[in-house]
Amino acid sequence: MDDFSKSKAMELPRLVVVGHDVLEEVPGVCDRLGLKYTGLIIADENTKGIAGNAVSQLLEDSGYESDIALIKDADEGAINTIEEMAREMKAGFLLGVGGGRPIDVAKCSSYNAGLPFISVPTTASHDGIVSGRASITVEGVKQSVEAHTPISVVADTGIIVNSPYRLIAAGCGDIISNKTAVLDWKLAKKNRNEEFSSYAATLSDLTATLLIDSASDIRPESEESVWKVVKALVSSGVAMSIAGSSRPASGSEHKFSHALDRIAKTPALHGEQCAVGSIMMMHLHGGDWDKIRSALKTIGVPTSAGEMGLTKEEVIRALVSAHDIKPERFTILGYKQLTVEDAEKLAETTRVI
Repeated sequence: MDDFSKSKAMELPRLVVVGHDVLEEVPGVCDRLGLKYTGLIIADENTKGIAGNAVSQLLEDSGYESDIALIKDADEGAINTIEEMAREMKAGFLLGVGGGRPIDVAKCSSYNAGLPFISVPTTASHDGIVSGRASITVEGVKQSVEAHTPISVVADTGIIVNSPYRLIAAGCGDIISNKTAVLDWKLAKKNRNEEFSSYAATLSDLTATLLIDSASDIRPESEESVWKVVKALVSSGVAMSIAGSSRPASGSEHKFSHALDRIAKTPALHGEQCAVGSIMMMHLHGGDWDKIRSALKTIGVPTSAGEMGLTKEEVIRALVSAHDIKPERFTILGYKQLTVEDAEKLAETTRVI
């Protein structure tokens, strides 16, 4: 018998509910998961009205106690406040109701407090609605930190379809950028012998491919389009859970996006920046960058600096400094660190500037 000692733990959502009017199923989801006591709902001023109040009423009508905590930013202060509130009210579980910030704060607070949390997205702008990573501002800089994977996701397509289409399109951009993230991961396996999951990489790549192939079906004010996007975001989140890291969905294109967050006067949406980054990183990989660009344009995702409201200089600076973001994560930028001249040529060739 061969000597085999490998082991791995995967944290996956136990229950994913997607569809029209599924917000009403939140109490039933709590029952099925055996959640008890008070549910603390984390929302912002906007998402409280969109779904937070409704979730609170649904829980109370079903015999649960609930309370709503409003946040403004996804930062350490908000997380500490939610943790303290959860302890004081002896909350049994948390619910993140919103887009990025409420869900990120809920997943970090639940992680620190050792409580389960349910993700209730009101838009579909990125795969953070399902993943075990959170984007948190620490000392003025956005960082990706470890957090809880939601125990459940309740995504009401009837609510999400009413969110700005730009957000939904950005979610598509985040998914499509998985193409270069997977290539970077394979590169790290080859060059650094990094741990690699073929299953997670295949799932992530397939999810991006399916969305690229159905780009013409994604359109505004279409609940069926939202259905497809949410399913893709869930698949991407599951791929990260299987991998035990964000590797299947975060590579050089995310480094570029994080660099823009630090450099740009007014950064664009996360998914938009990752999408544009993926166009350029696919060129560095020698792949079909124009296919990615065409799919993004079909969906309505920005493909240039101007469309994102960014300057040529900001894009070039971000490209040059992107390799310094999370340096331990090896990507195509690891041995193709760009000079200013290289960056300008890359951005011009791919029509980003």
